[in-house]
Amino acid sequence: MKKHAKILIVLFISLCCQLLIAQENLSAKQWQEDLKYLQNIVHSDFPFLFKKVTAKDFDAEVEKLYAQIPSLEAHEVKVALARIVSLFEYGHTQITFGTVATGGVLPVNLYHFNDGVYIEGTQKSHQKTLGAKVIKVGGVAIDKALQHIRPVVPVENESYFKAYGLRFLTVPAVLHAQKVIPTLTSTVTMTLEKEGKTFEYTFPTIALEEMSRNINFTIPNENWIGTRNANKTPLYLKHLNEKFYFFEYLKDSKTVYVRQSSVFNDKDESLKDFYKRLFAFIDGNAVDKLIYDVRLNGGGNNYNNLFLIKGLMARPKINKKGHLFYIIGRDTFSACQNLTNEIERYTEAILVGEPTAENVNFYGDNRKITLPNSKINAYLSFAWWQDRPQWENRDATLPNIAVNMSFEEYKTNQDPVLQAAMNYTDDGFILRPLEHLTELFLEGKYAELKRDAATINNDPKYKYYEFEKEFTNAGFRLIDMGNEQGGYFVLELVADLNPKSANALYNLANLQAQMKQTEKAKAGFQKVIDLDPNSSLGKIAKRKLDNLKK
Repeated sequence: MKKHAKILIVLFISLCCQLLIAQENLSAKQWQEDLKYLQNIVHSDFPFLFKKVTAKDFDAEVEKLYAQIPSLEAHEVKVALARIVSLFEYGHTQITFGTVATGGVLPVNLYHFNDGVYIEGTQKSHQKTLGAKVIKVGGVAIDKALQHIRPVVPVENESYFKAYGLRFLTVPAVLHAQKVIPTLTSTVTMTLEKEGKTFEYTFPTIALEEMSRNINFTIPNENWIGTRNANKTPLYLKHLNEKFYFFEYLKDSKTVYVRQSSVFNDKDESLKDFYKRLFAFIDGNAVDKLIYDVRLNGGGNNYNNLFLIKGLMARPKINKKGHLFYIIGRDTFSACQNLTNEIERYTEAILVGEPTAENVNFYGDNRKITLPNSKINAYLSFAWWQDRPQWENRDATLPNIAVNMSFEEYKTNQDPVLQAAMNYTDDGFILRPLEHLTELFLEGKYAELKRDAATINNDPKYKYYEFEKEFTNAGFRLIDMGNEQGGYFVLELVADLNPKSANALYNLANLQAQMKQTEKAKAGFQKVIDLDPNSSLGKIAKRKLDNLKK
């Protein structure tokens, strides 16, 4: 390492230590002043952020924290401030991970595979734990531990939490503040499972700067090791630490594979030039399929997206169903969400993988707000990116073909997501479920509708498609438009396919009561009660049932 680089690192660490000491010495009144400053700034300059949380609820949480501050330690206040900002549920609006992790992190890199949370990488001195499945953190079951830390994370959706939230589980300060561990200590014990054996392991704390990872995956070095077999590198991880984007020709299948992990320009080649080179290759070679992979793309400058979209639209040979595939995932975020929106709107791409980490329409482009006493920086978004009409907004873009990865598949360099794109055949797979079912309904093909709805509801390939929610909303829209019988058909179908859903059963029973189908309504409300009599919906159903019996 060069001498001046070492000096900069030492200065940075020194400044961080000074800031940490200053924060530890703040009085309760000073922390309260910071909190009120944040509250006032939000109301005066960022009131538009009150979309997912109301101003009333936000203020109630602020007042609650204000009263608690005198009894909290400095690290608890910092975590609580992060929790306050995370109420807005926009990933760009946050108090950063680094702020709450100034006291250190555990020397592990966690990843949430489809079969659990695993230690994907660790420092060599803890090699015994490498590849272990996490069962408990500090004595708390992993699922509950995740629930505990979730409020600290500026969660946009479930994918965002998996991609960017899991690291909060490695911060002792967060674990203590969120009541996962009873006291703040420099070590945390996890219950792990590996090779059929369960054991406990106590990890020390290291400085955040000692972590070695890129886009949620460990970068092996003299101190760090990862679980993935290093004998080869799958395409989606190829050149990950060297360049933002590359393409490779798979001659046997006449496929061009592209991995783009940023919407910023690479130091060696601009995106515009990369797209030019890509399309020149496609035009000059026998290319039957283009697979465009942005599952690891966390954003950048969305003005760079235009050249890709124009290039695809100008090539009908590639831009058609079954020839253009677009891989998305839990790291697809920010400017790459804008790109995904454009891909969906302007191309015939089939989307494969996991839901994106960003809302379809979202607040991005934040401003730094420095709290006067602690000097903590809060980043508050100001730019509303609305690529789709408001009524088409979603928590995430969903893949047409749902595929994710198990730990064993990752460890052995398999890529089931890419394979799903490579192996796709037009064998009746329903790419756009709601549009398909709506068309069958309008054509009066009710038997086909019931058959295909059952397939969509039960087939794991559609696991990210929210059939119950989407079709229920469609049923209510029909009722609002005056088509009560049509709405009844839809809500009855939803209830038949989801017999253990209290919401589905209640919606149908409520409509039956309104339509004077009293006996059916009674039976439906009773089913809701039987599922969970003590829930709020169960109690409402009981009141409705009692009224019908009078």
